[in-house]
Amino acid sequence: MSDPFDYPRHWEADVVLSDGGTVHLRPITPKDADQLREFHGRLSERTRYFRYFGPYPRIPQRDLDRFTTVDHHDRVALIALLGDDIVAVGRFDRLNNGDSAEVAFVVEDAHQGRGLGSILLEHLAAAAKETGLSRFEAEVLAENGQMVRVFRDAGYQVKRAFEEGVLHLEFAIDPTDESITITKAREQSAEARSVHNLLHPRSVAVIGASTDHTKVGHAVLTNLLTADFAGPVYPVNAEHRSVRGVRAYPSVLDIPDDVDLAVVAVPAASVDGVMDACLAKGVKALVVVSSGFGETGPHGLSAERRLAAEARAHGMRVVGPNALGVLNMDPKVRLNASLAPKLPKKGRTGFFCQSGALGTAILANAASRGLGLSTFVSAGNRADVSGNDLLQYWETDPATDVVLLYLESFGNPRKFARLARRLGRTKPIVAVKSGRHAVMPALAATGVPVDEASVQALFEQAGVIRVESLAQMFDTALLLAHQPLPKGPRVAVVGNSTAIGVLAADTLLAQGLELACDPVDVGAQADPEEFAKAVQAAHDRADTDSLVVVFVPPIAVPGTAYARALKEAATSKPIVSTFLAVEGIPDELAVPSGRGSIPSYPSPERAALALARATRYAGWRSSPQGTFTRPDDADTTTARSIVDTALKDESEVQIDDETAVRLLACYGIDVVPFRIVHSAGEAVEAAVELGFPVAMKSTSERLRHRTDLVGVRLDVAGAESVRAAYADLAELSDSDGVYVQRMAPKGISCALGLQDDPSFGTLVSFGLSGLVSDLLGDRAYRAVPLTDTDAAALVRAPKAAPLLTGYRGDEPADLDALQDLILRLAALAEDLPEIRCLTLEPVLASAAGAYVSSAKITLGPRPSRHDAGPRRLR
Repeated sequence: MSDPFDYPRHWEADVVLSDGGTVHLRPITPKDADQLREFHGRLSERTRYFRYFGPYPRIPQRDLDRFTTVDHHDRVALIALLGDDIVAVGRFDRLNNGDSAEVAFVVEDAHQGRGLGSILLEHLAAAAKETGLSRFEAEVLAENGQMVRVFRDAGYQVKRAFEEGVLHLEFAIDPTDESITITKAREQSAEARSVHNLLHPRSVAVIGASTDHTKVGHAVLTNLLTADFAGPVYPVNAEHRSVRGVRAYPSVLDIPDDVDLAVVAVPAASVDGVMDACLAKGVKALVVVSSGFGETGPHGLSAERRLAAEARAHGMRVVGPNALGVLNMDPKVRLNASLAPKLPKKGRTGFFCQSGALGTAILANAASRGLGLSTFVSAGNRADVSGNDLLQYWETDPATDVVLLYLESFGNPRKFARLARRLGRTKPIVAVKSGRHAVMPALAATGVPVDEASVQALFEQAGVIRVESLAQMFDTALLLAHQPLPKGPRVAVVGNSTAIGVLAADTLLAQGLELACDPVDVGAQADPEEFAKAVQAAHDRADTDSLVVVFVPPIAVPGTAYARALKEAATSKPIVSTFLAVEGIPDELAVPSGRGSIPSYPSPERAALALARATRYAGWRSSPQGTFTRPDDADTTTARSIVDTALKDESEVQIDDETAVRLLACYGIDVVPFRIVHSAGEAVEAAVELGFPVAMKSTSERLRHRTDLVGVRLDVAGAESVRAAYADLAELSDSDGVYVQRMAPKGISCALGLQDDPSFGTLVSFGLSGLVSDLLGDRAYRAVPLTDTDAAALVRAPKAAPLLTGYRGDEPADLDALQDLILRLAALAEDLPEIRCLTLEPVLASAAGAYVSSAKITLGPRPSRHDAGPRRLR
């Protein structure tokens, strides 16, 4: 690529720095000469000395032209921009037309220590890999400890040589396990810090603060003041000197002090002007409650994207637009920068919600049911800050134990899966995913549409507790927030009504839980002491993991004494109750600290369902995490060559049988040997070569997988039988040719596949073949990459899977062979994203192994990898 203005657009990126601020990265062009000269002028003498190994006060025009005119292949330079100013430069130059390049970067003094060097190294290494480079070399002054640490701490295997005060460093740029781990840890820390800055502002400006009680600007200001925000609040109103008794300013630029957070409550048409003022003021974060953006159509969506891009380029994060706002219930912060007048109490649950309209109802519901929150973010159209950012923050937030998500769409589902899987090992995540059966056009514009099977696979794999409604979310959250996790599936039911106890027991059994004992009925006339004794006895049983307690008192009997008895009996095991038909945490069952309070449900079925969800989550959390494994014998070089050759002149192509066999063989996946023949004589020759008996199949797509096997002849033995079978199939078929294949050991017919999802990357599917399985959609899915635990769970996930494990005395299939096949497919998908669709069917599973009889593979352009490559905001 010789044009200095023509560079790969995917090399541009918005990135989050270690302090939570943002910058924009892109390749340098000759138009950047003036900014580069100014950047150089701002460098200290020491920084210039470290970069150029001597005095270099000014850049000569010849060097300036050379620095800014690169070919984006052998010579690559990336600049980090904050607004219009360059704050860092990184570059590499190929050495001797080989596979190695010299790398160097320099960061403006005021921005050193923000992680820019590490980010530049990541992005330069990714660009270098694309241009065919495999190694970096660097010359660093030994006294330049900060730069040495950038290379040393990146996770690469660095070789060092020292001569005359200069360190010569060399390292391969292929990502290592250590470098990937370091990158993800830095990503988590930086993105968590950016959300921390948003939720812990030292000052807040309300732009559009109004004296009109009906305007949103008035509501936001009122809520901030009512919550008694811990820092100064600055109303911005060009027409009034004060709003609600607080001095107002004509513009954010007129505020004499720094502004950390600005809440924007002006009409959409005025947001551009407000944005310019916030950029000039150096505001660190925006909450845009204004509507009229992406939800209105293409024009609004364009304005929304421009808003987010401008904010990120100037170091800001944005919540919204069309957002309800943000809350931080920490007594040291007391932030209610939202339109919600009624807040729940302080608690240890974090809540992310896309919908602004639902946000107010959600907060009111949480308050009425006694669910306390630590933080709350309603992101509206989610132009920038998303649920993934909040997952990063809550992972290390000591004030949050439970995470709730109301999701309308996914921005980056593949990243969500990775983050949720990691967070879920320490903190439960409960999610409502709306739009299951219908998606509004405006909603589709706010994220990537994802089919239902993909969502279910995502949640199951990541351990996310999926619920159908907000009511179910609160039911589950109340248990998780106040009670310990169950240690197993055995439940005791205690109550003073046989009928209600049986309802609870039926629901528990229907959800796959077990009864520790028959439901205990203490009788309607039992006094508090008898009630407590029965609860305590059930609690203390060694075979009890959790309890459902039902209390429906007779007329005129107060519940306070029974509640006290129940609380005293509750200690180390989780308890849910149907107490006085109250919904939430009744005062009688509340504990001041919150933890240990006993949630109550209006019906025993809802109590049992909440307990079942918590029990399944606890089982996932305590199960082995598994390890990401790859086949040691994979021939990635040959596989890459096969794919590149097949796609050389095609945008999408279904590869032929021979090519499919060769590609699968690169990953140790063998297809049962076959031949394609075009005459009866050839069929006999093929059968003799392969060995009798053989299977014969039509090559017609119309007949290929018919359940009545009309296009298949099995156990064909002898030359005359082969001739007869060939004649039958040739007469039936509308295509030229017949498959002759060695007979595989008889087994249960299965179907495995890879399907490209526009947001997840690739899903691996597994199910049993047959009309019933197809009709019922009995397929299970997992998103790549897979662990060995994922593969084992996938094989056992379909409803028909018991047929593989010796159902009704049949010989079990070799599940290990199926799991190995799945892991090999997953590795193939990871290495070759050009595989848009792959089907292995039938795969015959038996005690002898797993035998692939047929393969169909479609290749296409490499899709966007939403969670691959160097750090960036996506």
